[in-house]
Order: sequence, then C-alpha cells, then structure tokens
Amino acid sequence: MAESALLNIMVGAARKAARALTRDFGEVENLQVSRKGPADFVSNADRRAEAIIHDELSRARPTYGFLMEEGGEEQGTDGQHRWLIDPLDGTTNFLHSIPLFATAIALERAGEIVASVIYSPILDELFTAEKGTGAWLNNKRLRVAGRRNLADSVIVTGIKVTGTEDDARTLRQLNQISPATAGIRRTGSASTDFAWLAAGRFDGYWEGRLAPWDVAPGLMLMKEAGGFVTDYSGGPGSVYSGEVVAGNEAIHGQLLELVRSTR
Repeated sequence: MAESALLNIMVGAARKAARALTRDFGEVENLQVSRKGPADFVSNADRRAEAIIHDELSRARPTYGFLMEEGGEEQGTDGQHRWLIDPLDGTTNFLHSIPLFATAIALERAGEIVASVIYSPILDELFTAEKGTGAWLNNKRLRVAGRRNLADSVIVTGIKVTGTEDDARTLRQLNQISPATAGIRRTGSASTDFAWLAAGRFDGYWEGRLAPWDVAPGLMLMKEAGGFVTDYSGGPGSVYSGEVVAGNEAIHGQLLELVRSTR
C-alpha cells in the first residue's frame, strides 16, 4: 500500500515513540523485583512517548490541535484538525512485562475521524487506515471476520472496576453474553481490541467507559475494514459516547441485542 503524506507523518511519529517505549519495556522486568516497583518508571515512559509524538506531529502540522491522554487538550489555530493520541495503550500490561500494548494516533477533521495508526511495537504490527482507502496491517488489506453466528464467535471486552453501578452492569453483560459465544477475551488495550477485530482475529467487541483516544484510532480501522460500530443504544459510533459495540453486520446486531438487554 502506498501511504499518503499524512499517514507517513503519523506512522513516523508512532514508530519513533514506540522505539523509546521498547527500550523502556526492556527495563521493566528489572524493576519488577525492586522494592519501589516500576509504576513511576512506566508513567514517565508514557509521558516521554507522548512528548515524542507531540513534537513530531507539531513539526509536520503546526496548526493542528491535540487531545492527549497525558497532556490534555491543546487548541489548534486552524480550527478544523485535531490529533487524538494514546502513547501507551495497555499501561498495566507494560507495567507487568506483558508485551501487548500499542501506540495509537488518530486525526479528526471537522469532527470526523479521517485517519488512524495503531502500532504494536513488540509484535511489530502496524495497523493503518485513512478514509476511503481501506484498513491495512503491514501493507496487507484487512476485512472483518465473516462469521454470522454469535455462538461461533470470539468476543473481546474490557473490564474496569470503579466501585460504581457500572461494575454491576459489566457483570450482567458478562453473564448474558459469555454463554452465547465461543469465548470472551480481554487484551487490556482498547486499541489492540479494535485492531484485532478489524483484522478478523476477534468477531465482536463491546466496552463502556472509554476515552476518546481509546476509540478514535480503532473507529477508523473498523469502518475501513467493513465493520459496524455503534454505542449501546445502536446509535452511530462516536468517539465521545464512551460506549462501543462492534463487529460485522450480523455479529454486531446479535451482540448489540444482548448488550441492550442488560441496561
């Protein structure tokens, strides 16, 4: 696939940040056995990666704004474009030396996500998508899986414990959905969940309480891979709703019905 100038900028920023994260990841195992533990180290690694991405994108597109997990929001001067960045999606995995994490970047233009990059450095898997040009993994075209029955499908989700009523709803969802599927998985990285769903490794995905930078990169991948993404009510998939139900047309519909039944 011939990448556009825009995607080249995004890929370059993601790869540069990921190189720093990979070096830091090599230190985590040593820190695991220390009394203090690696938490502070990982937090610093997260911020360093975000700073690298911010610097690279600012240099290439100085008028664009930012919405970042660590650094918050920065207004751009053009009023139309904004980068959404999660420099280390899968922080807990990283903290525990689990090599499943990603660097994720999306571009929003006039309120619409138009391009995204999700890079898993340890696996060296680069997922890219741009509006109207398809979704790709290391230059291989992606399509969502073709399974039509939920009973044959592997579904991925995220589980957060917040001590609120949302916890009870998550348990209701698991109790309702798990018996209807071939299995439930949890990767610990929303960007990875979306990317693997777009690649056909998972058949469906649902999760609530997501931040915009969790959703934006994967939303573009899913749309370009032929998938369906909505919120829990079945409305159009939005970066800002915090809710996701996703899959091909058939699995999405069956999964959405079960999610709705637990509200």
